[in-house]
Amino acid sequence: MKLVVNNTLKPFVNNPELYNPFLEEITDKIVKAHKRLEQISEIEELYRTQGEIRTLRAMLRLREDINGS
Repeated sequence: MKLVVNNTLKPFVNNPELYNPFLEEITDKIVKAHKRLEQISEIEELYRTQGEIRTLRAMLRLREDINGS
């Protein structure tokens, strides 16, 4: 299954016209999550936001994961 997913996503991650706007969007979401993180008062929401940032950062590494770097 992983090989099929990798081959399906390779055209996306290797096309700068598609992938660069994707990276910009993910980076923007990380910045917004950091701003929310500074204002959170409940510990559960803090953990959720930290998890969101971790997931978004994993998405930033998508190209490396797909291309096997």
